[in-house]
Amino acid sequence: MTFESPIVVLANDNVDTDQVIPARFLKTLTQEGLGDQLFYDWRYDQAGRARPDFVLNHPGARDSHVLVVGSNFGCGSSREHAVWALKQFGFRAVVSRSFADIFAQNALKNGLLPIVVPPDVHAALLSAPGAVVRVDLASQTLTLPDQTTVRFPIDEFPKHCLLEGVDELEYILRHEAAIAAYESRQAGGVREDCAGVPVD
Repeated sequence: MTFESPIVVLANDNVDTDQVIPARFLKTLTQEGLGDQLFYDWRYDQAGRARPDFVLNHPGARDSHVLVVGSNFGCGSSREHAVWALKQFGFRAVVSRSFADIFAQNALKNGLLPIVVPPDVHAALLSAPGAVVRVDLASQTLTLPDQTTVRFPIDEFPKHCLLEGVDELEYILRHEAAIAAYESRQAGGVREDCAGVPVD
């Protein structure tokens, strides 16, 4: 997972998931169309007309795969629809000083990379809308417009899943044969520890 993209900047702190996607759009059973409802109450007026001053309505916003946001992004309810809407719009990564824990976990489980950067880097990106950055998940680095690189944290399991392009269920299904063999041995009275080593 390596890509370059211009950034879209939404500097607001404490953006909650009801602002990311309002509750009235949560009735859908699929992810399709959620990108059109992303930040709906900020993007459109009461008549449904696009607000020209909102960042996602600016020319080129749809070409960006990196959203730079304020601190504590994704607070509030735990709805996965917020992540789905961001992905449907086209974002592959979101950059901030901090994320709400549940949002960050939902993002990782649904293929959206939450990138935490130091305050000085965050401030520089907030002041540079449209600047091009490079995301390299394998090396866990974000390359800034001046070509300096910043390393970001991520746990090994979600990193593996993102690099392989699988979710948790697909990861488990890849080990279906080993799981079946283990269950068969258990049914036959063979007791094993968590590493598969027989125990008395």
